[in-house]
Amino acid sequence: MIKLRFLTFFLVLVVLSGCGGRAVLGLGDGKEGESAAVVPIYVSTMRARSDNLALPYSAERAKSLNFAKFEIGIPATHVAGEVESASRAPSPVRNFVARSFQPFDEKAQFVAALDADLMRRPPEEREVFIFVHGYNNNFADSIFRNAQIVHDYKIKAVALHYAWPSGGSLPLYVYDRDSAAYSRDGLADTIEIAARSQAKRVVLVGHSMGSYVVMEALRSLSLSGRDKYISRINDLVLAAPDIDIDVFQSQLRDIDKLPNPFMILVSTRDKALNLSGGLTGGHPRVGSGADVAALQAENITVLDTSNLDGGSHGVFASSPTLMALMAKGGLTNDITDRGEGAPAETILADGTSVIQGAASLVIYLPARLLGVPNGGLTR
Repeated sequence: MIKLRFLTFFLVLVVLSGCGGRAVLGLGDGKEGESAAVVPIYVSTMRARSDNLALPYSAERAKSLNFAKFEIGIPATHVAGEVESASRAPSPVRNFVARSFQPFDEKAQFVAALDADLMRRPPEEREVFIFVHGYNNNFADSIFRNAQIVHDYKIKAVALHYAWPSGGSLPLYVYDRDSAAYSRDGLADTIEIAARSQAKRVVLVGHSMGSYVVMEALRSLSLSGRDKYISRINDLVLAAPDIDIDVFQSQLRDIDKLPNPFMILVSTRDKALNLSGGLTGGHPRVGSGADVAALQAENITVLDTSNLDGGSHGVFASSPTLMALMAKGGLTNDITDRGEGAPAETILADGTSVIQGAASLVIYLPARLLGVPNGGLTR
């Protein structure tokens, strides 16, 4: 029995390893070559500072937030949805690489730089895009993924990466869960920074275990009487959330008013979440799509990606179909244009032109768009 449990645990770790790798930033390596594109990324992190330029923020937990700005180079050979990283001496021609690194000693300096960047943009692009990574990511893994999403989805916003101290190692799943809980107040403070900035819009996206950090941060803001900062979030997206369903419902009860719209991407083919549920006592995860109706009742829009481009744990970042739909505005328009009385389950298909794979995305609309009284939790 002990051997069987160990084997199960090992298999969980192998599957969950898809959340990250062993990338390095490449700062100070002196490799020749130019990146094809450069994505500026602001960083707020509860990772401890390191003297190692390959990973200037470690897996250790900081006592308070650290702030920085990076410029991440995208290689000419980049394939949309992929992160072409290297474990040592990355080449700007072939790999993601950090082109510059500017740490900020004081929060005020960071806020001033963020606001200055926002004010240099036209009003319609004064948006802060906050991304919170998942399990098994070192610092390079997570910031490169953030840059890939911004680049491939052509996001016209100031990118703000929240890096929590994941151990970046397969056996450290429990360490990561503890680090996620440890980091909730840091994200709450980061949301407050974005909410008080010159941004006209704030978008918050969490992936996998990062979704747990997001929900805990919103809960922390609400319980501490800082709901006004939650109201500044214009869009909330949880992709493949690695959260126990019961825990998620408890989190919802503690948040007075959720951001609207609130969207969750689920997949019944997400092997990582299915195994994670087994590891944690058989309780299904929110991202496995086990209880879509309960999410609808909470006025959450659910995107079922089970049959979309493989429906894997990282499909939110790698799906060419989602990228095409977002580029055309088809995804948001399809949801917002459906009014009262729309069917509870809809197949997304662009009405003007065919986007290959779009018909594989199932959208479950929230109760408020269906004209159904809130059948969920009492707030």
